[in-house]
Amino acid sequence: MIRLDTQPEAVDKAYAKSLYELADEHGGRELLEELSGEFDELIELLRSYPRFEEFVASRIIGADRKQKSLEKVFRGRISDLILNLALLMNRKGRLDRLGRVGMAYQQFVQEQFGRVEVDVWTKFAIPEDQEEWLRNRLRDVLKREPVIHKHPDSSMLGGMKLRVGDVLLDASYDSRLRKMREMLKTEGAVQMRERASRAFEGKMTE
Repeated sequence: MIRLDTQPEAVDKAYAKSLYELADEHGGRELLEELSGEFDELIELLRSYPRFEEFVASRIIGADRKQKSLEKVFRGRISDLILNLALLMNRKGRLDRLGRVGMAYQQFVQEQFGRVEVDVWTKFAIPEDQEEWLRNRLRDVLKREPVIHKHPDSSMLGGMKLRVGDVLLDASYDSRLRKMREMLKTEGAVQMRERASRAFEGKMTE
């Protein structure tokens, strides 16, 4: 399983940095941002199509077979820089890290150009006026230009969850209900102890 819900590790950042330096050398900002957009599509592909995710993460499918499939599917459809990186990672047995390398690469680009990536989960699609309000609010708070990625989650009751870097801000109704349940459990236990204590003290004074 590819863990796109975890932050990139040192090895992911090393691959991403090499790609960033190559892109910067050969095309500057235009190419850097173009590759960032391609990684957006690749990461969405991994999230949306379980069979592709299974193929990339599989330890059973051989490297030669994976290479042929990667060439067939992506040659001419994505930049040679990203495809060559994927082929290299495949030969090293690290193709399952491609999504996190993409995330690390995007972080490099965003830091360079004063942007920050924000994942937003909601039960329903965010209306345009609310998205603009959220973007302005995030810009004020973070002092950087937010790049918002919207993720519908039908299992949520309402509200929203935001992830900025490795920080998760949970303002969903689910979270509020969990906190209420915990509070009731805690306060209920306290009240039971108080009642037991009063009853015990009453018996002792009779």
